[in-house]
Amino acid sequence: MRSLLRSKIHRATVTEARLDYEGSISIDVDLLEKSGIWIGEKVLVANVDTGSRFETYVLPADRGSGTIAINGAAAHLAKPGHKVIIMAFELSDEPITAKVILVDRDNRVKREIN
Repeated sequence: MRSLLRSKIHRATVTEARLDYEGSISIDVDLLEKSGIWIGEKVLVANVDTGSRFETYVLPADRGSGTIAINGAAAHLAKPGHKVIIMAFELSDEPITAKVILVDRDNRVKREIN
């Protein structure tokens, strides 16, 4: 078994960083559906601006809001305006094709790569 990239939201803009929160990343439901990332799924988040990386789980944010909110302790690792890459992985014995979405600065899908 290998761990392979299954889904990626590329260069999303952090809209909120909420330290006093239970923890997680809140993502606009539209982006979750387009990328194939599930609510509750563990994701790896890479901050393009700082180079930091962290794992957390996904919570839904309002559909069409463009929200990418970093919650809890991870809010120390990403601030509003930072660019992040959000990745989900799958264990497989076979190669898989990742679903990648590229977003604009308002976190609207500008291109899909499958």
